[in-house]
Amino acid sequence: MLKTTYFYAIGLSYKKADADIRGRFSLDDTSKQNLLRQSKEIGIESLIVNSTCNRTELYGFAEHPYQLIKLLCENSKGTLEEFQHVAYIHKNQEAIAHMFRVGSGLDSQILGDFEIISQLKTSARASKKMGLLNAFTERLLNAVIRASKRIKNETEISSGATSVSFASVQYILKTIENVSDKNILLFGTGKIGRNTCENLVKHTKNEHITLINRTKTKAQEVAGKFNLIVKDFTNLQEEINVSDILIVATGALNPTVDKPHIQSKKPLLILDLSIPRNVNPDVTELPNVSLIHLDDLSQMTDDTLERRKTFIPLAENILEEVKQDFNSWMETRKFAPTINALKHKLLDLKNAELDTQRKKHADFNEAQAELISNNIIQKITNHFAYHLKTDDASSTDESIELIRRVFQLESTTNV
Repeated sequence: MLKTTYFYAIGLSYKKADADIRGRFSLDDTSKQNLLRQSKEIGIESLIVNSTCNRTELYGFAEHPYQLIKLLCENSKGTLEEFQHVAYIHKNQEAIAHMFRVGSGLDSQILGDFEIISQLKTSARASKKMGLLNAFTERLLNAVIRASKRIKNETEISSGATSVSFASVQYILKTIENVSDKNILLFGTGKIGRNTCENLVKHTKNEHITLINRTKTKAQEVAGKFNLIVKDFTNLQEEINVSDILIVATGALNPTVDKPHIQSKKPLLILDLSIPRNVNPDVTELPNVSLIHLDDLSQMTDDTLERRKTFIPLAENILEEVKQDFNSWMETRKFAPTINALKHKLLDLKNAELDTQRKKHADFNEAQAELISNNIIQKITNHFAYHLKTDDASSTDESIELIRRVFQLESTTNV
């Protein structure tokens, strides 16, 4: 039976999905592995699964996008109904263009944030390990990486310090007076936590910064660089209640800080830099607590971001150049699987016919029959290849589809 698959990008991002919805569709490492394993079991040939604070996306081949959507919903807390309200589905060229924009930082919540490209690389490595990265997807990812590097090197779209961690520290500086005298507690020392810590030390001149992490040794590694205080996870509540500012970046799937943690009556500013939310919104029921989430921080614009916007046209030109190179490669190879499958089909027909003739004729000339039939097959496939090569893009797609149907060719991909 004929099976045609298409390249899809499905997912949701900060543009339409708020932090709560993104949290429900967020995938931890175990969920990603399960999703990849299940996709292999149902015959998906290539799939990249990426889940960050700002987006959860799947890039892969499927007969219908619902195959990918179902995998996402089954491995997260999100529902199909929620997905339909906030998600996007891109197919073939639109999916390719979407990956280019995402990987180049042009679709980032904070313009020019290139963290996403390293996340895509990590996700692709996980797929390759599972045998779920075909030649097309690997080539596409390498083109996106090349575009990202060029944009970073040839424009100033990532110039100046602008990131979630930097924005959080800027917010503290604008909001809190005499910040150098305040007690600051940083809970969570993953990548965002480490970057925030570095920005705190650099910009606040504060010597009262305390770090807590579930794994104490990780907090000690970060603290050692900056000569900061590290406390045990068991001291979390005690430390919260002596703090003026609490920054939470734990990356947990459920809230790690809630109302019962806070017993002090003094003003407390909490910044939650996590997806899903790691601070329970019930803390705002306390009159002394202010809660800011990373979605609030990303809406803050400053001169740095405005300056970055001026480089968007140049970045988009670079993107188009690299994308055209990729599309040229794709045009030359997209009919190769069909020609290859056609050749194998003709060889099967040849072998069946030769077998029939062998039984009919005792003096059957095996060598001559092989030579003649192979030459005919080569001439036929060359004619088809020349026709496909000289067609325009839309005609090529129609011709490929016709060849597949006429010769009943199986397991084909269409981009």
